[in-house]
Amino acid sequence: MSKKVAMIGAGYVGLVTGACFASQGHRVICVDVVPEKVEQINAGITPIFEPGLEDLLTHTRSEGLLNATLDAVSAIKEAELVFIAVPTPSKEDGSIDLSFVEEASHTIGRTLKEAEHWKTIVVKSTVVPGTTENIVGKIIEEESGKKRGADFGLAMNPEFLKEGKAVEDFLNPDRVVIGAIDPKSFDEVKALYEWTEAPVLKTTPTTAELIKYAANSFLAMKISFINEIANYCELLGVDVSEVAQGIGLDERISPKFLRAGAGFGGSCFPKDVAALYSHSKHLGREMRLLKATLEVNKRQPLRTVELLREEIGALTEKSIAVLGLAFKPDTDDMREAASIPIIRKLIEEGAMVKATDPIAIPNAQKILSHSNLEYYETISDTLKNTDALILVTEWEMFKQLTPLEIKSLMRGNIVIDGRRVWKPELFQKHGLIYRGIGLGRRDNKSI
Repeated sequence: MSKKVAMIGAGYVGLVTGACFASQGHRVICVDVVPEKVEQINAGITPIFEPGLEDLLTHTRSEGLLNATLDAVSAIKEAELVFIAVPTPSKEDGSIDLSFVEEASHTIGRTLKEAEHWKTIVVKSTVVPGTTENIVGKIIEEESGKKRGADFGLAMNPEFLKEGKAVEDFLNPDRVVIGAIDPKSFDEVKALYEWTEAPVLKTTPTTAELIKYAANSFLAMKISFINEIANYCELLGVDVSEVAQGIGLDERISPKFLRAGAGFGGSCFPKDVAALYSHSKHLGREMRLLKATLEVNKRQPLRTVELLREEIGALTEKSIAVLGLAFKPDTDDMREAASIPIIRKLIEEGAMVKATDPIAIPNAQKILSHSNLEYYETISDTLKNTDALILVTEWEMFKQLTPLEIKSLMRGNIVIDGRRVWKPELFQKHGLIYRGIGLGRRDNKSI
């Protein structure tokens, strides 16, 4: 059965969720405060880079199933379900900033005051446990004068989307988690997912909130764990990829998220781990594993610079190519990208940096600007006459580079593989010095 949905917030999560719901026949109105973004959506143009999203927008717009507006009140009045999908950024101390969630809740509450029909309010934003019931529900009740469960529904429906594969993930979920205060709220949200055969977990809002945080924190810990092992492998003359393969064959562990590299970034892992850690401290039960996860990840990108320094010595006036700026391939997202601390450290030590990325250069320029930093559109212009290169983001175009291509363009012969995508022996065969995260030298004498 088709539902009328209002999506408060047309950012990454809100727009992908709204477009995917619309593709399944639901009527969706996306609300945002940025006029340019609303205009783009209504023109069928995605304001963010995400494979498959623009095609989805074009289709759902042509079918009259998706619209965007600046008018939150009218969208809420029309909707049967109202999703809160606004940003929840980190404060300076790592704790979560819920101001956008609170603002949306006030707007919803004031609008519900005049509503004659039941509406289910669904939190989609990633929020710390207790937020849906103790903050969102409370604000809406105070503003509307109505009671949750009696006059309106309340639920929490976390997202589990990977940037670069968000549309695919949404349309082919491995699970749907719905934390609802009552059966009616649960049924209303579940009706949106009738098209999927994925298991649906029925739980409380607080449990649903924690499932999201626990999932991301576990994956982040797994990455930091293998990066710690990788740094140890370098001291032993051992290849961490072989270690990861060996432990990944254990079905209890699995090989996923056991790729050593320059650390994790993006909009989810760093923010969510920090928020959960901060919340645990606030409750007097500090999660020390989360603290260690963040500490390992903070220093991990700079391991690439250390490897470079071991081979080239002082970086003053050296020309260094940086391949990849986005935090991962298939996205232009620069949030918490490893390239940021790497480039800043290179410049701090006097290097001249030449950087490239297929699509993230415009976003990178907003964050990284210096007289010693130049951006290039092509790989060849980036590598030309450089003393060394650092691979930061494993875009397919970078992975396909051959040692001969690299050697023909560079002035020097040092290759730092921050994502372990290349085969060391091929580079060594062509006279290039190859150093990779977690790849110990076989002639290491320190053990």
